[in-house]
Amino acid sequence: MVNHLVHVGHLFVRIAGISGALAVGLGAYGAHGLKNRTDKEREVFMTANRYHMLHTLALLAVPLTNQPNMVGVTMLLGMLGFCGTCYYSALSGDTSLNRFTPYGGVTLMIAWALMAL
Repeated sequence: MVNHLVHVGHLFVRIAGISGALAVGLGAYGAHGLKNRTDKEREVFMTANRYHMLHTLALLAVPLTNQPNMVGVTMLLGMLGFCGTCYYSALSGDTSLNRFTPYGGVTLMIAWALMAL
């Protein structure tokens, strides 16, 4: 049974590995490489990084859900929408994509709810 669950969602476990490595690298960059950014930009970056890491860990549980593909894709889209727009804003100073950040957040909430179904 466990082997079947892992096999069904193995792609998301692999993606979680890549995403985790990226989150750690970005976190290190945020801690040491954002000296010339404003306090607000650093705060936004670290919020993105925190949510990035948290949802990377959540991806590890995707194979245990009833609908791993739906949950995994929804989680990834939410991460891209929320974390991606926050990272972009913090690194570029351009806030034009910030209007999409709440959609990423809602998508993450939907992914968490799908885990319960």
